[in-house]
Order: sequence, then structure tokens, then C-alpha cells
Amino acid sequence: MATPQFFLSSSKYSDSLTVVGISICTAIICETISWILIYRTNSYKSLKSSIDKASKKLETMKTDTAKITTKKSKTKKIDRVESSLKESSRDLSLFKFKSGAVVALVLIVVFGLLNSLFEGKAVAKLPFHPITLVMKMSHRGLPGTDSTDCSMAFLYFLCSISIRTNLQKFLGFSPPRGSAPGAGFLPLPDPKTN
Repeated sequence: MATPQFFLSSSKYSDSLTVVGISICTAIICETISWILIYRTNSYKSLKSSIDKASKKLETMKTDTAKITTKKSKTKKIDRVESSLKESSRDLSLFKFKSGAVVALVLIVVFGLLNSLFEGKAVAKLPFHPITLVMKMSHRGLPGTDSTDCSMAFLYFLCSISIRTNLQKFLGFSPPRGSAPGAGFLPLPDPKTN
């Protein structure tokens, strides 16, 4: 009876499965680091609850002002709640920045390890001929001209994005609904002041 390790090493999918498996393990490690450094702390929980409360309050205020004519005092209250929400979102982004540096270090080390293991080796076959821009990414570092060959970097990139995002949603680590993408570390300018 053959062992599973022997089966995987002789399988034509072994390199692809290895990259996907390492990507899953890396996502779990990164989310564990994030949980230790961010999600279990009281300051994160208070920031998240303040963002949730402010976003709910802003929603109700905006629906109330839509029903009645807007008053100057109502718009000032809405602006105060919006600025409070932006400030809390910025604080949350700065809080997550520390963990992001550690996670980035882990990802760089794992990528370097995988790059040395699969240098110049196609780990998968694409079921289509990619456009030029995608082909430059998917065929990076591979010899030959077969555009359906897929490099480790491209497969690892796709797996990391999809697996980590879905793992965050599954574990409930997705950002609060009130924290807008533009209200992060470098917020977009306020259109009202321009």
C-alpha cells in the first residue's frame, strides 16, 4: 500500500497542491498572528464597536434627513458623526498597521522559500491563453514560450488573495461595515471642503 506522501510526490499535481497547501498554511498563520496582535485586544474591540455605532447612527440620521427638510443643525450633527467615523477608521487602520508589518515579513519569507523551491519550474497549466499583461505575471521566471505554463508566483498570489479573504470572512475578522476603504491611513479628501 502506497503512502499518501509517495502518491503526492509522484502525482502530476503535486507542485500545484504543494503551493496551494503552503498558501493555506500561510493564511492560517497570518490570521493567527493578526488575532494575537489585533483582534483579541480590548482596544480593537472598542474601536470596532465605536465604528459600528457611528455607522448605524449616521445611517439613521441620513434616512431621517431624507424624509424631512435638511436643517443646518442636522447637517452639522451628520458632519460630526462622519468625522468621528473617519477618525475611528483611521485609528483602526493605524492599529492594524503593526500586525501588517509582521504578516508582511512572514509572507516575504514564505515567498522566498517557495521561489527557491520552484525556480524555473511550471507548477500548473492554465486552461486558457492569457492576455499579455497576465502572461507576464503567470509566466514569470519560466523558460520556454508555452503561455499556458503557470509559475509558482502567480499561483501563490491567486491562492493567497482568495484563501486569506475567505478565511477572514469565515473567522469574522473582516473590517467593520462602517470603515470605508477611503477612510484608512491616507484618507481621500472631503468633497464638501473643496
